[in-house]
Amino acid sequence: MKIAARQISQDHAPYVIAEMSGNHNQSIERALAIVDAAADAGANAIKLQTFTPDSMTLNLASGEFFIGDPASPWTGSSLYDLYRQAQTPWEWHAPIMERARQRGMACFSSPFDEAAIDFLEELDVPAYKIASFENVHLPLIRKAASTGKPLIISTGMASVAELAEAVDAARSAGCTELILLKCTSTYPATPHNTNLRTLPHMRDLFGCEVGLSDHTMGCGAAVASVALGATVIEKHFTLARADGGVDSSFSLEPAEFRTLVVESHRAWEALGQMSYGPVPDEIKSVAYRRSIYLSRDVKAGEVFTTDNLRVIRPGHGLAPKFLEVALGKKAKCDAVLGTPLSWDLLG
Repeated sequence: MKIAARQISQDHAPYVIAEMSGNHNQSIERALAIVDAAADAGANAIKLQTFTPDSMTLNLASGEFFIGDPASPWTGSSLYDLYRQAQTPWEWHAPIMERARQRGMACFSSPFDEAAIDFLEELDVPAYKIASFENVHLPLIRKAASTGKPLIISTGMASVAELAEAVDAARSAGCTELILLKCTSTYPATPHNTNLRTLPHMRDLFGCEVGLSDHTMGCGAAVASVALGATVIEKHFTLARADGGVDSSFSLEPAEFRTLVVESHRAWEALGQMSYGPVPDEIKSVAYRRSIYLSRDVKAGEVFTTDNLRVIRPGHGLAPKFLEVALGKKAKCDAVLGTPLSWDLLG
């Protein structure tokens, strides 16, 4: 499958998405700077979120509409105020997407209601991403799938049965290019709760590309995911965590994101193929293995012993496994210290 012109498969380096979320801090200039920084860091795509606070929740600040959990990065805020702070104004989408195109990146978004999909279709986005909290919103999934664009669904909190419903909704509505992203919907997430071994099972179970939407700190989990078949990696991205922002505390800064890109590509390259024996670049090194050499001069007819044979480097003599065969044999001819033992020398 492809997003824009970029192939996504295990035969290609992982597709790395920088999630802007609300880290623009309500500044279009900062949003465009984030696009530039993501491009400089090597991201393949920049991702937005398309919603309004009214499309997300009710304008209430009590009960379940207020975040009182002290462990939450958003504690002390109502849901409505959080989404008002985090929203990317719809009029920003076109200039952000244009800047991304200028910098050679794809730009797409997570829609949170059907109206957002209609809006994003007008901008001709190359793909859609369904957030973890929306993976049970089957009408939204069907609407996104009906566009015929590639569809990425984060799997945070979802049971196997819920994922099966989401995948069926997507495919029955016309989705033929599907990616499921393993995700842990805590902010930040811990490596302990990331469970990357789910990736190959999820690929086999649903017959689609898989990846990681990573909320852990650092890039270790994302790099490790490549070894288990992740072809897409998504990480939140900001210019500097110290600048604040709704998702800044668990976002990567530009230098860290660049490390993620480089190391995930190295991890993919290192997978290679099943291989034994020296690869072509190792051939020269074979000469520096250990082998059997004469450790002093010998005369014709002299018996080979541990006093005149040693297993040393380099590797031009008989292999060390033949030492016991050689011991007790007689030299066929005179030979000097430093001569590699050969069958021709053994009587």
